[in-house]
Amino acid sequence: MKTGGQLIVDALEANGTDRIFCVPGESYLAVLDALHDSKIRTIVCRQEGGAAMMADCQGRLTGKPGICFVTRGPGATNASAGIHIAMQDSIPVILFIGQVASHAKEREAFQEVDYKRFFGDIAKWVVEIDDAARIPEFVTRAFAVATSGRPGPVVISLPEDMLTSVVEAPAALPHTPVETRPGEAELDALEKLLNGAKRPFVILGGTRWDEEAVARMRAISEKWSLPVGCSFRRQMLFDHLHANYAGDVGIGINPKLAARIKAADVVLLIGGRMGEMPSSDYTLLKSPYPDQALVHVHADAGELGRVYRPTLAINASPSAFVEAFAKRKPAGPPSWASETAKTHAAYLEWSTPPETGPGAVQMGPIMNYLEKVLPDDAILTNGAGNYATWVHRFHRSRRFATQAAPTSGSMGYGTPAAVAAKALYPDRTVVAFAGDGCFLMNGQEFATAVQYDLPIIVIVVNNGIYGTIRMHQEREYPGRVVATDLRNPDFAALARAYGGHGETVEKTADFAPAFERARASGKPAIVEIRLDPEAITPTRTMTQIRDKA
Repeated sequence: MKTGGQLIVDALEANGTDRIFCVPGESYLAVLDALHDSKIRTIVCRQEGGAAMMADCQGRLTGKPGICFVTRGPGATNASAGIHIAMQDSIPVILFIGQVASHAKEREAFQEVDYKRFFGDIAKWVVEIDDAARIPEFVTRAFAVATSGRPGPVVISLPEDMLTSVVEAPAALPHTPVETRPGEAELDALEKLLNGAKRPFVILGGTRWDEEAVARMRAISEKWSLPVGCSFRRQMLFDHLHANYAGDVGIGINPKLAARIKAADVVLLIGGRMGEMPSSDYTLLKSPYPDQALVHVHADAGELGRVYRPTLAINASPSAFVEAFAKRKPAGPPSWASETAKTHAAYLEWSTPPETGPGAVQMGPIMNYLEKVLPDDAILTNGAGNYATWVHRFHRSRRFATQAAPTSGSMGYGTPAAVAAKALYPDRTVVAFAGDGCFLMNGQEFATAVQYDLPIIVIVVNNGIYGTIRMHQEREYPGRVVATDLRNPDFAALARAYGGHGETVEKTADFAPAFERARASGKPAIVEIRLDPEAITPTRTMTQIRDKA
């Protein structure tokens, strides 16, 4: 006989959970009490959105569900930002929400929300426990749903009386992972298509990859001399300095790369959905009928034919697909090998940052410095904003599990993600990039880094504006500035107030010693870069954008 709270914790342990992220609430005190006697590490956060984003980061880097607990009402609605990210990015997350007791439901009781309706469109599955004895069943099913097919978030609502009830229930068993593998007929068809191609191109995306699968994909690209691009914010899927790497298929794509994809006769899309951002608003691949012969590999059959009608649909996870296709060989030396080399050369040129720009701080030399000093296994996180262009375009990713950034374009992600990444990999360097607007959306999670002695480095690129929106504003309504100016705190002083290390960079030469002092401090650190708002992109100033408009 156990309480529902104990059954929740037992089921988490049975499914391999080693840590959770939470903001505590009276609605799930029975679970907190059960956690007291468990081996699960509980990381308490400062806002539910940050907690959910931490769970997302753990799921993103490991492929196993990140676990988050929040209280009812405001706690749940705050957490929805992280759940939306997990859904759009195909990340396994399980969110547990305290709920009003069963006798008070449907009365608009204190902080009552109908979670099935609220989360219905932004979660993969939403369920409310109405029988405490079924808790092991529902929790194990949540792990299965979150990780199978196209991964995504699951939301479990926990009425308070379900957690305090004492019931007899079967011991929880771990979920059974579900793999989808390609058939020989599909592999034969793909082999035939590639052997008949003249201008093939590969795009890697999505989730359900691991380090071994990434290595197999590299070997496939070498065997077939295939040019390989990575979908938006999935750069960790291929070594950027490999001779076959073609570049980032995302926002602000290299025009030469865009032309290469449009001119391809066969596009092999593995794992990704090729949504609005990576497809450049559905122009690289036209929806619903691409100009290229599209081979779409995806673990979820529901994604095959949903946006694009593929020439060949292969229902398989990326890891299972590359394992199977690695055994296939080209009929002869690929005729496109020289073009693959040219594509990589174009990437290297595109990813070399400019040395000059407006203002006293130049981001190009800063990125060059970071490329020299950051180890290959450093984890970089970020949210959304024009500052992220410097990371995505000029950081050359080398290894798997080194990137955590939302393809959904959500602001405020970088700092909580960095906290989760450092908790997961304490011996690795973790650097978060944030704009001034982006940082202040979840910057309070810097306090979580201090509380748990997680020495992340947060680079705050402060230009005093919501930069992306200002850029769009000047492009569409030049000179009519509204609601995009920001008055910010001293971010270095803020870091020290939290108990961390703070640095301020006001000229380019200040950055390297500031970064080294931050790293040597052994504390969570903020390095604030005061960037001229004119330096809005690597190639065009704000004035140039306004004048052109």
